[in-house]
Amino acid sequence: MTTLALFGATGKTGRRVLDRALAEGFDVRALVRDPARLAVQHERLTVIRGDVLDAAAVDETVAGSDAVLSLFGHVKGSPASLQADGTRHIVAAMQRHGVSRIVSLSGGGLRAEQHDRPKAADRVMRLLLKTLAGDVLADAEAHLQVLRGSGLDWTIVRGPRLLETPGTGTYRVGWVGVGTGMQISRDDLADFILSQVEDRTYVHELPFVSA
Repeated sequence: MTTLALFGATGKTGRRVLDRALAEGFDVRALVRDPARLAVQHERLTVIRGDVLDAAAVDETVAGSDAVLSLFGHVKGSPASLQADGTRHIVAAMQRHGVSRIVSLSGGGLRAEQHDRPKAADRVMRLLLKTLAGDVLADAEAHLQVLRGSGLDWTIVRGPRLLETPGTGTYRVGWVGVGTGMQISRDDLADFILSQVEDRTYVHELPFVSA
């Protein structure tokens, strides 16, 4: 039985991934700041109270896992370097416990220079992101560098505008401006994220997933 260490389980996408993982038979170790927000109990779910910036709590979450899903993100009051610093703790714990597979979630503002072919609308969106949330984008780029230097089997899943509408069960996987669109249901994004636990097609890549 595969055990997943899940960071960001109380988020809108993370909760969908958690529900799917339990339904598909995975064991899940979830790190959450407030277990009451999770509002789910399951025989295959272990909840660890803590924060991704707490190295000891991160280590406890990763211990005994086979793969890591890193879906945490910035909330109001988060430090500017949250994703990079949290990822450093996760990487260190994975290296200590011999876990090699990590799937991380980011946005389309993060670039895959070798593959992306951004169109005018993509460039406008990135400019807006840099203007309105430059610290978040810089943190995403820093977390990419942490993963690139980790020696782990990482994949960064990127998505466009996320919708709360029910999933369709289908999605496109490509690159910014190449065979993809501008939005996706969180349900469909969650399906793809979970599929990457065992699918090694995009190891060391940043696939862009859309409807």
